[in-house]
Amino acid sequence: MFDRPVKNSERAILVHIDIASECDDGFLDEFRELSLSAGVMPVAVVTGSRKVPSPKYFIGSGKLDEIKSLVVEQCAQVVIFNHALSPAQERNIEKYLGCFVLDRAGLILDIFSQRARSHEGRLQVELAQLQHLSTRLVRGWTHLERQKGGIGLRGPGETQLETDRRLIGIRIKQLNKRLTKVDKRRDQSRRSRRRADLKTVSLVGYTNAGKSSVFNSLTQSDVYSANQLFATLDPTLRRVEFPNSNPLILTDTVGFIRHLPHQLVASFRSTLQETCEASLLLHVIDANDQNRRENIEEVNAVLKEIGADNIPQIEIFNKIDLIPDKIAHIEYEHNSSSENTNETVRRVWVSAKTDEGLDLLNQVLAGYFRVMKDVLFLRIPPTMGCLRAKLYDLGCVLNERYLDNNDVLMEVELDCDQYNLVLQQKEFDNSMIVSESKHLAGAA
Repeated sequence: MFDRPVKNSERAILVHIDIASECDDGFLDEFRELSLSAGVMPVAVVTGSRKVPSPKYFIGSGKLDEIKSLVVEQCAQVVIFNHALSPAQERNIEKYLGCFVLDRAGLILDIFSQRARSHEGRLQVELAQLQHLSTRLVRGWTHLERQKGGIGLRGPGETQLETDRRLIGIRIKQLNKRLTKVDKRRDQSRRSRRRADLKTVSLVGYTNAGKSSVFNSLTQSDVYSANQLFATLDPTLRRVEFPNSNPLILTDTVGFIRHLPHQLVASFRSTLQETCEASLLLHVIDANDQNRRENIEEVNAVLKEIGADNIPQIEIFNKIDLIPDKIAHIEYEHNSSSENTNETVRRVWVSAKTDEGLDLLNQVLAGYFRVMKDVLFLRIPPTMGCLRAKLYDLGCVLNERYLDNNDVLMEVELDCDQYNLVLQQKEFDNSMIVSESKHLAGAA
């Protein structure tokens, strides 16, 4: 095993091989961006093509010699493959080249470890790193897998390997326990939002599509955003107010990418649960990206994997300022039937950098969650405190005053859903209604 250099801007050789079965032809630029995001300095790029990977080295011996000469010539400290390497392949290549080797999954994990800021994010990244490392212990300690004879030459056998396995296993259990506590806190917050009838809108999309920039524009926040892959990892929630609509909770989530390591999807499941619980997904797309179709498919694949593929989705095409003559507008999808014809918003073209089209996006969100509310007056006897508490729990009480017989006259503002919840209460009786709007009476 080779220790990875700790200094910044370590010199790296990038290896990208086109495998016929993977069809990764157009992702070399993304690989370069990933390397730069990790803080390395690419000094050479080696490309090639194979029908199938080599079981021993992933690449052929000729390409391996080419990389070895570049390592010596460029004084490279690390070789990064844009592919998933098996533990055996990784160790064999390291032994042949005499330097540190990293695959795509390890590279993404390295970026995540640098970007995580919150306590939860660091726990999730550490868990993913340990799960990734645990698959490489056997090959990493092959020099301890046998006993040597002779005085002073009897090795410890698998003692060191077993010790490492045990320590990693203990640490993984500790991290899972801590993340379970975080899950409970998040679940408690989600229950509180559901009780308050707060809808959640989750921003999803490919990494570097501009999710954080759109989030900042909608919420007037200053969440860190930059033109780099995985600029932000930690989820951020903000409350947004709209006229004629209940407040919304807007959530900024981690970006997705092709071949996202399975360990990350599993470790970040508690964070991604915010997406699964959302009432609406805003799928932010880089409108200027030539591979945007493939990116959309990759995001939808991850959403399906975490169980969020059935949530309503509106596509937000961002960065139109980079497209000549492109203006902000809304695209509608026509839904027609024998009874009626209506339109639903399918896409909104915006620029978070220039704020062009953000007013349209605000209109779409306000219209999507617009609710018709009316005022209702209820006369509640003092013995029905549970009903009164329920009205306060719904957050719909505008005013109340006590009458001469100790009854409470409550002025409440209800939408249709809240009104139907009140009707379902066992204590409720129609005789309590002092005055009722036609809108609510018809909805019930």
